[in-house]
Amino acid sequence: MHVPDGFINAPVSAATGLVAAGAVAVSLRGARRELDERTAPLAGLVAAFIFAVQMLNFPVAAGTSGHLLGGALAAILVGPFTGVLCVSVVLLMQGILFADGGLTALGVNITDMAIVTTVVSYAAFRGLLKVLPRRRRSITVAAFVSALLSVPAAAVAFTLIYALGGTTDVAIGKVATAMIGVHVLIGIGEAAITALTVGAVIAVRPDLVYGARGLQQRLKLRVDGELVDAATPVAPAAAPASRRKVWITGLVTSLVLAGFVSFYASASPDGLEKVAKDQGIDQRAKKHHTEDSPLAGYGVKDISDARISGGLAGVIGVGVTIVAGTGVFWALRRRRTADTSPASLPEGV
Repeated sequence: MHVPDGFINAPVSAATGLVAAGAVAVSLRGARRELDERTAPLAGLVAAFIFAVQMLNFPVAAGTSGHLLGGALAAILVGPFTGVLCVSVVLLMQGILFADGGLTALGVNITDMAIVTTVVSYAAFRGLLKVLPRRRRSITVAAFVSALLSVPAAAVAFTLIYALGGTTDVAIGKVATAMIGVHVLIGIGEAAITALTVGAVIAVRPDLVYGARGLQQRLKLRVDGELVDAATPVAPAAAPASRRKVWITGLVTSLVLAGFVSFYASASPDGLEKVAKDQGIDQRAKKHHTEDSPLAGYGVKDISDARISGGLAGVIGVGVTIVAGTGVFWALRRRRTADTSPASLPEGV
């Protein structure tokens, strides 16, 4: 789904850049409310994990592959505003360091892969939780369905953007049919990865899952013969692991996926690449501005062994993404702390 330079004309690319900038600005403010001592350390890890899993293209049809977009996963784990920022950080790192996704198309990619997927998936997720039983399994089910919906929604968004600013004369109906069809299949993979990851975190630390908040049982106290909720929720019984252990496990998993498992990913073109080639959309594609980057193409320049080159590039990518993401989220967390400190409150509050 990474749109390269040249697919979308300059005016529409600029317009989506403004949309993306506005959404990121709103998300920066919203993330300050979402980030706390639980989500702040996890948010940078989520960004790094999404980067790692996006390297794992899986086959979905003959000659076509797909990979995680990550909007649903990020929104459910750390919140929708923080989720937009997580995916945006990943896209920025991919575009600058790995020549994946055009720089002039960065606004298109953030709008499509970060904003649309996060908004659609989280809206569907919250809607499903209102009708499903208040159980942990419902979180996993809602995560699966919402992630599944987010991918064809992104395909529809790309089709609409292309209808406004596509640089080749291609029938939009054909583009829509091809894009939605293949991305429904990719959505199944997205849903499986999202549900498995969310389920794994819930199994050890349900309190770390933003989307699961409010579903925990509260301690009941008997007051004047009646049972009432205590002020604080009971600590989850099925959460023996510390936050540090979860963080280390997530980091090691990301490094293994990007540094080793990625070598075995499908080499087939992803959904957008396949549709672009079949429909002639790629006729006006331009060379990437950072195609001479030492990490372009997810390999380290001057290292001839493909396994070592790709694995090292993946490890570097995970490291850079987690540093960049954690820096952003900790800065927002500190800003929130400063804004809510006693010294910053009006006199008498």
